[in-house]
Amino acid sequence: MTASFTAGPSDPTVQPVPASVVQQVDAADTTLHNPKRAVISLGSNLGNRLETLQGAIDALEDTPGVRIKAVSPVYETEPWGVEPGSQPSYFNAVVVLKTTLPPSSLLERAHAVEEAFNRVRDERWGPRTLDVDIVAYAEVVSDDPVLTLPHPRAHERAFVLAPWHDVEPEAQLPGRGAVAALLDTVARDGVAPRKDLELRLPE
Repeated sequence: MTASFTAGPSDPTVQPVPASVVQQVDAADTTLHNPKRAVISLGSNLGNRLETLQGAIDALEDTPGVRIKAVSPVYETEPWGVEPGSQPSYFNAVVVLKTTLPPSSLLERAHAVEEAFNRVRDERWGPRTLDVDIVAYAEVVSDDPVLTLPHPRAHERAFVLAPWHDVEPEAQLPGRGAVAALLDTVARDGVAPRKDLELRLPE
């Protein structure tokens, strides 16, 4: 469950979910034993981008040992590391989940979800139907070349930090500090919220 509800000025009856209620719901989730928290970044710039991101979220939720706890707003982002206008723009989002899978197994599942959406790895910075990147896993800091944790470039990417900050304003990137502080240090040019679009938290 996520306490992401905000009270709108035109509807004073909508109130935030108290933290104590969120904790009770999480504690009652007996489908996972001793889960770890992980943050995953999603991106797509080919095909039906919104549908692909939702499909990835649903596929992650369908994974044994994984429960999606929060889904960020959608951001539209200019492609990273390529000539402007040479690729379609990305839709990006971040999900926060709890999992009993170790990092290596979560990575395998992330790759399997990418492959299910026909991800092709022909070139670095090339267009892709789907990116599924593990941004952080619990408090793990590792320089393992197979899976570096946290993601080695997350701290400099507004398209990761901005949606993550939206769902977890107090979040910390292990080894790097507060996401809010990191977000203040990066340029947000070409990274825009799409308030007309929405991704669903799996039921």
